[in-house]
Amino acid sequence: MQASADFDTSEALTERQQAVLDAALRLLVEDGDNLTMTAVARRASCSKETLYKWFGDRDGLLTATVQWQASKVRVVPVDGKGLDLASLTASLERFAADWLKVISSDTSIALNRVAVGHAGSGKDDLGAIVLENGRFALARRLKPVLEAGRQAGLLDFSDAETAFRTFFGLVARDVQIRLLLGDRLGLTAAAIGGDAVRATQQFLALYGAKTGPQAPRAG
Repeated sequence: MQASADFDTSEALTERQQAVLDAALRLLVEDGDNLTMTAVARRASCSKETLYKWFGDRDGLLTATVQWQASKVRVVPVDGKGLDLASLTASLERFAADWLKVISSDTSIALNRVAVGHAGSGKDDLGAIVLENGRFALARRLKPVLEAGRQAGLLDFSDAETAFRTFFGLVARDVQIRLLLGDRLGLTAAAIGGDAVRATQQFLALYGAKTGPQAPRAG
């Protein structure tokens, strides 16, 4: 089974279900490819029957696990009618910082390593699950912010997907592949915050409208 629904996992799941998914993530870090429903049930102190009832099967559990991890990347909603440059910038910076924090965590690194290892192997659909409920879901959540920026005259682009991919690339750079290959980048909170600001400013330099509403000057 491959679930592809895009929803706010943090709101849809109970605290008990969230604890189960956290247990699954810890097992992925420890055991990688050997994740089983039995192991998750044992670690989370619940029955396999409960897991099957909640998540359907192993792919369903993996899907919910990826969605739970991706839900930690917050997209600050914006009001298209009253949107200004300061609010748009803050929303983009928050997204960038959250995404860098999530992908640099041990759990995301372990999850992505397993997904890459399974890609094209026929073992399961984990690679497709990670794409659909990770990168693609994040695009669906951020594009409305980009569209709101365009409607407010703050951004100028012809295709939201292209604009999203540009922003995503500016945020990610080579960080994710280096982490997957074992490089220790030392991504402190301060470094992540600085990278988020830099990526956002570079994106606005590329896609910011040349004329239009400007953020109020301080003082």
